[in-house]
Amino acid sequence: MTGLSPSLECLVNELGKLPGIGRKTALRLGLHLLMQGGRLKDLSQALLQAAEQVRFCSRCGHLCEDELCELCRNPSRDAGLICVVEQVPDLLAFERGGEYRGLYHVLGGALSPLDGIGPERLRVAELEARVAREAPREVILATSTTVEGDATALYLQRRLGGREGLKLSRLARGMPAGGSLEMFDQLTLSRALDHRESLS
Repeated sequence: MTGLSPSLECLVNELGKLPGIGRKTALRLGLHLLMQGGRLKDLSQALLQAAEQVRFCSRCGHLCEDELCELCRNPSRDAGLICVVEQVPDLLAFERGGEYRGLYHVLGGALSPLDGIGPERLRVAELEARVAREAPREVILATSTTVEGDATALYLQRRLGGREGLKLSRLARGMPAGGSLEMFDQLTLSRALDHRESLS
């Protein structure tokens, strides 16, 4: 017996499924939203609108509301440079720094055989097709410095290496091992980008 109505229990359970939200925080958030009256309706409308409108960019995999995201549509971005990241928060971390002016490719995760995530579950085929189609001068493998991120970078190096005119690079190792890109400050990301290592 929780002492909560079925609807509130359902809300708390759903909030508790969010990353970093435990049961106590979910309960506190649920109660706060209900006590604020219209806030819960505003949140539910925003969630429904996002579910209906937001999709993945057909070129890079970033979140957007059109066929192409605003980064891919921006003619001032350097189309000869593609930064490969695992997830959208990694892309946003680079954008917060404001120094990288190329394009991106979001894989949708990292290789993790123990979790059943192989190359077919990631946007690897799309990356290969894009590199063949767009012929960039450099692809930066900006995966996290975890075991999975390193394995993903090595796999991509094997798949993309040897293409004429293509430089492959990896972010410099000034970042702590086991770290997630979205957690690094802009200076660390900027230095890692500036001192990236050539893989080809």
